[in-house]
Amino acid sequence: MPISVKAYIEHERLAFVPTMRQLDDVKIKVITQVNTDPSSEIFPFLIEYDDFQDLEAMFERDPTVNNFEPVSTADGTGIYYIEYDEDTKLISRVMTEVNGFMTQAESKDRGWLVQLQLPGRQALNTIWEHAKDEGFSIDIIEIYDNQQSDTGPSYGLTEEQEQALRVAYENGYFSEPREMSLGGIADELDLSSTAMSGRIRRGITNLISAALIEDELE
Repeated sequence: MPISVKAYIEHERLAFVPTMRQLDDVKIKVITQVNTDPSSEIFPFLIEYDDFQDLEAMFERDPTVNNFEPVSTADGTGIYYIEYDEDTKLISRVMTEVNGFMTQAESKDRGWLVQLQLPGRQALNTIWEHAKDEGFSIDIIEIYDNQQSDTGPSYGLTEEQEQALRVAYENGYFSEPREMSLGGIADELDLSSTAMSGRIRRGITNLISAALIEDELE
């Protein structure tokens, strides 16, 4: 089932991260293109900054930028075509492999806030594993099932984590005093206590990340 995913990613070799770290007030947004060659390393960006001479000097030092071409710069807003350095870390390549695409990407703090359209959760798992292999820090903020208009965000939970948290909640695992032990909850899903503990712990971690990180970024 197709899904929409909002995520925050960080890595020192992601595009423009060195520039973001030096220029606190810079805001960079990918300009969405139609019929773009996914193998291309040249992309248009909308950039907000009050000193484009200073910005371009930083681009010259940014190891993720191979070349740049200003299209227009006026009143603190510029459009640039940027060619990435060949060693720049890009999540777009693995998205192409799983038949997904990025609908929005903008700089936040020292990373990127992205909106992805993916064919399903397996594609998200592939991207997640790729991110780990490449050393990305990735936080899943929201997941929407596109074919169910009445379905809310799952806040980065896998189906197994959501099921584990629901069963634990419904059986009083989080009550004070606790109404059912971890072993009892695990028995409900025919899992070991270790596996159940891991699902609950990872699920709670994802919920906290989804509930708090976006507020911090905004």
